[in-house]
Amino acid sequence: MTEARSDPLTSEIAVEQEHVDLVYARLGEATRSAQEVAQAGRSLHRSDRESYVREEDGTRLYERDVFAFQAAKRLAVLDAEHEGLVFGRLDRTDGEVRYVGRIGVRDEDYEPLVIDWRAPAAEPFYRATPTQPMQVVRRRVLRCQGPKVVGIEDDLLDSEHADGELVVIGEGALMAALSRARGHQMRDIVATIQSEQDEAIRAPYQGFTLISGGPGTGKTVVGLHRTAYLLYSNRRRFESGGVLVVGPSRVFLNYIERVLPSLGEESVTLRSMGSVPSDVVATTGERADDAATAAVKGSLRMLPVLKRLVTEPFADQPVELRVVVQGQVLVVRSGQLAAIRRDVLAHHKLNAGREAAEKALLTALWRSRPSEVDMERDEFDELVTGLASFTMFTYAWWPSVSAPTALRRLADPALARRLAQGPLSAAEADLLSAGLADLDTLGPTVADGALLDELVNLLGPVPPPPQETETSLFLDGDSDVSEVVTTADRMSTPREVDPFDLPHRTYAHVLVDEAQDTTPMQWRMLRRRGASASWTIVGDTAQSSWPDAEEAERALREIIGTAPVRRFRMSTNYRSPAEVFDLASRVVVEAYPEADLPTAVRSTGVEPLLAVAADVRTGVVEQVRALLGEVEGTVGVVCPPSRRDQAEADLAAASLEGAERIAVVTSLESKGLEYDGVLVVTPDDVVAESPGGVRSLYVSLTRPTQRLVTLDEGRPGRWRPAGA
Repeated sequence: MTEARSDPLTSEIAVEQEHVDLVYARLGEATRSAQEVAQAGRSLHRSDRESYVREEDGTRLYERDVFAFQAAKRLAVLDAEHEGLVFGRLDRTDGEVRYVGRIGVRDEDYEPLVIDWRAPAAEPFYRATPTQPMQVVRRRVLRCQGPKVVGIEDDLLDSEHADGELVVIGEGALMAALSRARGHQMRDIVATIQSEQDEAIRAPYQGFTLISGGPGTGKTVVGLHRTAYLLYSNRRRFESGGVLVVGPSRVFLNYIERVLPSLGEESVTLRSMGSVPSDVVATTGERADDAATAAVKGSLRMLPVLKRLVTEPFADQPVELRVVVQGQVLVVRSGQLAAIRRDVLAHHKLNAGREAAEKALLTALWRSRPSEVDMERDEFDELVTGLASFTMFTYAWWPSVSAPTALRRLADPALARRLAQGPLSAAEADLLSAGLADLDTLGPTVADGALLDELVNLLGPVPPPPQETETSLFLDGDSDVSEVVTTADRMSTPREVDPFDLPHRTYAHVLVDEAQDTTPMQWRMLRRRGASASWTIVGDTAQSSWPDAEEAERALREIIGTAPVRRFRMSTNYRSPAEVFDLASRVVVEAYPEADLPTAVRSTGVEPLLAVAADVRTGVVEQVRALLGEVEGTVGVVCPPSRRDQAEADLAAASLEGAERIAVVTSLESKGLEYDGVLVVTPDDVVAESPGGVRSLYVSLTRPTQRLVTLDEGRPGRWRPAGA
């Protein structure tokens, strides 16, 4: 025992374990207290009345439910944070010791045992540096497995105030964390947030916070930790108003989905870009268009095309209206119908315009009546609207149109060319129609989501269908009444739709990650959900897959308007080894000289392997087998879209040892992800098949934390920079 205590690491772990044990003991007391409150809430003032509840009983039942809700919410937080609750310690110059964790915990005297990482008192844990120690002598990071302390990493920040007995252990928490193997989900960085990252995380919520930086700079986790911080510091505003987190793909969301819960926040909506419009239309588009088609669908030039589409009559619509009134045939001809349609659509959205269209039709019929029709206007209107022929005409001539129904029409090449004449070239119109040909069978693409959302906005909400029930044809509620209810009566029964009710959900804060890929049409879609929101926008233009950066920038400026803007640049690449990032930066600079290149702070001593194989399929299996033996964590296989499925099938057939560590993705799907080892398959094809070209290859090359291998077919690829 004496020998063990002589080991500084063992001794220091024992000290920290003593405090962690105290925290978990207090946590157990808090859990039991919350359970008791929940039980008290359930038993509070149970009513023994079966048929009704008195007013005072209702109040007490409400109090009971509030007690139970708050207790259940507290229990959920305590359960969620049972893993690694305490992760930091600060030794200050005044002798005070502060522990930092995922949530705040106090003792029975209300003294802090653990400070919530988002509290102002915890700021020095992230902001203190050797040049600005902020009264911190030593910063310590505790690595825990559940309630057990298994490791310690120290940073000495103020050696002048350190006494001779102060123990400093390890190489520093950040470098230790970076060297650990990755899993298939992103870890939070709450214990290793750096000063420039913390500044962005704790920035005021108002307006727009723009976070930029090259690959591996931690932009994504900074954005997520900022979301957790905003919920902590302005909980009433953001929890009630809602927070929307938007990522580029479902693969990306699967990767980050545990970060916010690990920070104690569950009340956040996560959406991939393709599923953002799922609140207004049944779509979760994850398919990607080819580069040329995506460029057409994402451009603001689609706006006039869609506006023409919603006013374009259906080919099978009736061309004239005929009704018989008092034996006289009244007619509204096609020219009048077209004029009425234009006038109504100038003041109403299509799905909200039927009532106005009916009134205009009635006026046109009234004006065309001959003298033989002898009745007052009110009587005339009541008679005509009761005619089945009039009702059926209005439903056929002015149908309610859903967004998918409207978009499907553009799959017709002739209609697409006619409506797109001017904004789009004939070739672009053909790309558009071809890109919508599989809408019914394969579902919408990511780019289609923004088009569908725009159409919902242009068309207005679809009114509920007329009530069709199996009830009696006689009016209910009065046995003395024997009036017959006709089919026309049922079809014309109005059901109110609030024209001012927004069809889409709105949020108090919107976080957009990988924002450089957001198309102008997608920015419009996002703006509808955050018209009054504060925003955090995270991205890097050098990794953009959108070809027209200026058009996207204009769309973003329209959203920002005159709101306050804060900009933060992440300057340090923590992910990529210097050897890997040197190759990737040479590749991107040749095509994109203005790329924002961060500084890579790690080195593995292993240069990227630029391999060539006569048979790519065999080569993929061989290289992945080698990577599985070289790294302990995940291995990412980044393919061009045309090779993805085949690579996945070949690797599954090979039954490699450690196959559960393999992830096969396209270059677009790899955005925001990281793996210990990466194989980039046929980089020239990645460039050719990706909307961003060389910039998409840059993304692929910067995914590894340890090893990078590229695989060309037959000969060295054209993508290789000079001297590689």
